[in-house]
Amino acid sequence: MISEYSRVQKIAKDTIEFIKRKISPGMLLSEVRSLCEEKMMELGADSFWYWDVGAFVFSGDETTISVSGREYTTSKKVIDANDIITIDLSPQVGDTWGDHARTIIIENGRVVNSVDEIKNDEWRNGLTMEKKLHERMKEIVSPDMTFEELYYQMNDYIKDEGYINLDFMGNLGHSIVRQKDDRVYIEKGNNKKLEDVNFFTFEPHISVEGSKYGYKREDIYYFENGVLKKL
Repeated sequence: MISEYSRVQKIAKDTIEFIKRKISPGMLLSEVRSLCEEKMMELGADSFWYWDVGAFVFSGDETTISVSGREYTTSKKVIDANDIITIDLSPQVGDTWGDHARTIIIENGRVVNSVDEIKNDEWRNGLTMEKKLHERMKEIVSPDMTFEELYYQMNDYIKDEGYINLDFMGNLGHSIVRQKDDRVYIEKGNNKKLEDVNFFTFEPHISVEGSKYGYKREDIYYFENGVLKKL
């Protein structure tokens, strides 16, 4: 099962790397979406599990938007020479899912691949915080931790670091299953243990109060012999 899911997740990861090489000022967000979806199909995806949308793409002040896939439409925005773009991918092969998101920074017309080299302080700090959140999550989780416990601890950490959770449902991730309706979430009231699911995402969508920019970083995690690992 791990190799099966790793293969689909690699489709998403490789697509992010592909679009970072292709993306440029003047491109429509709809073109970015099309390129991502075409690439995932080329790499072996046969469908997209989240409301048939393979790539959710936002830029600039839209990066704070959190919306269900059933309501998502790609805006007519054009990428600027200095811009922030969030891409969230959901490839599927058979009934096996991938789920992967990154926020990409463009400065002076080029993608900045190293967070440390981002010149815009707010953007650099936001992406640095996303990395810190994943590191913090990895430090505190255990197989017998509940989804609710993880929700409270990570939301407290987000708040303590001066950020806010933008997710429209307030959650921080979900289980990876075979059917959308079977998902459980990193949310208040979910007393299921992390070890009760095969895989789960961690995908904090954050911003600073009053800012027009948001940040997202999503990976899939699982436990193997009690040790947390990333697909």
